[in-house]
Amino acid sequence: MKTTLRLLASLIYFTVIIQLPANANIPDVIAQQFKPVTISQHRIIIKAPDIAENGSSVNVSISKIIGIPPGAYITELYLFDSFRKKPLATFKLSENTLVTDLRTRIKMQKTGHVYAIARLSNGLIISGSKQVKITIGGCGGYANPYYYNPPFRTQRHNAYSPNQHEKYKHLKENRIQSTLDNPVSTFSIDVDTSSYSNVRRFLLKQGRLPIADAVRTEELINYFNYHYPVPSSHDVPFSITTEIGPNPWNNRTRLLHIGLQGYTVPKKELPPANLVFLIDVSGSMSSPSKLGLLKTSLVLLTNQLTKRDSVSIVVYAGASGVVLKPTSGDQKSLITSALNRLRAGGSTNGGAGIKLAFAMARQAFVKNGINRVIIATDGDFNVGTTNHRQLINLVKQESKNGIGLTTLGFGMGNYNDHLMEQLADNGNGNSAYIDNLNEAKKVLIDQMSATLHTIANDVKIQVQFNPDVVSEYRLIGYENRQLQRDDFSNDQVDAGDIGAGHTVTAIYEVTFKGHKGARLDNFRYRKHQNTNMTGTYLNEVALIRLRYKKPGDTNSKLVEKVISRKEIINEMAKTSINFRFSAAVAAFAQRLRNGKYNNSISYNDILELAKKSTGPDAFGYRREFLDLVSLTSNLMPAKPFNSKK
Repeated sequence: MKTTLRLLASLIYFTVIIQLPANANIPDVIAQQFKPVTISQHRIIIKAPDIAENGSSVNVSISKIIGIPPGAYITELYLFDSFRKKPLATFKLSENTLVTDLRTRIKMQKTGHVYAIARLSNGLIISGSKQVKITIGGCGGYANPYYYNPPFRTQRHNAYSPNQHEKYKHLKENRIQSTLDNPVSTFSIDVDTSSYSNVRRFLLKQGRLPIADAVRTEELINYFNYHYPVPSSHDVPFSITTEIGPNPWNNRTRLLHIGLQGYTVPKKELPPANLVFLIDVSGSMSSPSKLGLLKTSLVLLTNQLTKRDSVSIVVYAGASGVVLKPTSGDQKSLITSALNRLRAGGSTNGGAGIKLAFAMARQAFVKNGINRVIIATDGDFNVGTTNHRQLINLVKQESKNGIGLTTLGFGMGNYNDHLMEQLADNGNGNSAYIDNLNEAKKVLIDQMSATLHTIANDVKIQVQFNPDVVSEYRLIGYENRQLQRDDFSNDQVDAGDIGAGHTVTAIYEVTFKGHKGARLDNFRYRKHQNTNMTGTYLNEVALIRLRYKKPGDTNSKLVEKVISRKEIINEMAKTSINFRFSAAVAAFAQRLRNGKYNNSISYNDILELAKKSTGPDAFGYRREFLDLVSLTSNLMPAKPFNSKK
């Protein structure tokens, strides 16, 4: 009985979104809130099920807008129902926002209408409505089985924004450390950049500040290439650059800048690649900014491949399947045709898809080549193997067998950032978020070697500060990359990987001994806190130690570099362009996170610092950063959001 009714409901649903649904006029109690402007009725087509179960969460989104005047765009959109005067959801939009990406879920206890009211940039107000019939006793079900996304069990429904069901790991800002108590800082490197493009999506497409936990400071810093000196040979796969200079948000402390540069490998010299495109074609991917952008992005990558390479395509929704068996990279028309045929529909059984993708990768495995699964999804796994720990363990085991995993994130509303990052970290790959075609080009064409070809595994950094020179320090970012001191020498402990041509930057805020910038009180009874060292160490600020493994090795190698007092620069103007620009990005990220250590610097201060340090900018990424900083100070803050961990 239930199955039959759900099938009928599904048929009704797909008929509704093709034809203009019967509208109801906006009730006076709602319309009065928008006076004196007259509301133009029946201009917004709402996508929602015809039938839903009593008390269930009803998926609501915008299917189409009719008759917007040329040059106008929606600035605000509100969703109401028949039973409440206040809006159930409020969206603040920018000119670039795709209205069809807006979605939320509401609970309805009885049959009624959902109303959408939008304010346009020219002052006009338009509206639309959609009736939802509510059944009692569980026979109504969800009218669209291809669109169902179970609500969080641990989070109260909040219909404020389209980001309410996105999942981010909660990060606590790194605290100030005393060198007398803890002179050693250990962490894993991070080459992911997904946070930066995700933040850009919040700012440009949604016209609002990002959720704080969506901002990972190190990923904003590492989005940019700092073109450090290339290593002289491949014996050590990266060079180390250091610099100490003024702190733009606190003149009593200094910034220690550490930069790594991996050796480059031209595309023509890359090893043969065995790539598996694992593509999410579930209902949640139906938006043009998801599956549409995804297919175009993978076509860009396909066009870079040669006959030495092979591509397989695996898709997953309610079930998974092979769309394209291993095919030579020079058969571009076959690969592109297979991509273009993909359509979205169904729930998201990502676990089954990952297992099948790895099976295809093993089938076409290339010894001494690149063997990698590229998963493209919004990360919304809701059926099948939803135990994320099992998925992560599977990915980790396959990486030990020589098959890596890279994640490409798409869309908004139910984006699972935390899972995407975990999968990439355990798959010896990197995580990127594709918010536009330029980002796809950056990740898959301009940085193709770095994305596909790993030159160093399990890269760890340990900084030993000299307590006679440095009294306090704070690592900026890398909150979810922290390691224990003894993890540094333990080759069983996993860490981040560096791809060919990657740059990695880490910044410490340090306070020199005897300066007034110290923020931690001394203990009365602490021994040796005033004891001075003698000898050569007095000229050393810190010792940087790095461990890494060459691909295929099980034992790590150690590299060390001493930072001396002679490297300290006291004037910002005398520091390098890289130092100043990375400091501006670090300040910006901390402000977005509402950090407690740099509130004294304004967005205008950050903008001025960045303007003076853009340097060579062939692709315009640094100039785009200036636009983001300029825009940010004028945007409304994001409403408090409890991240799903």
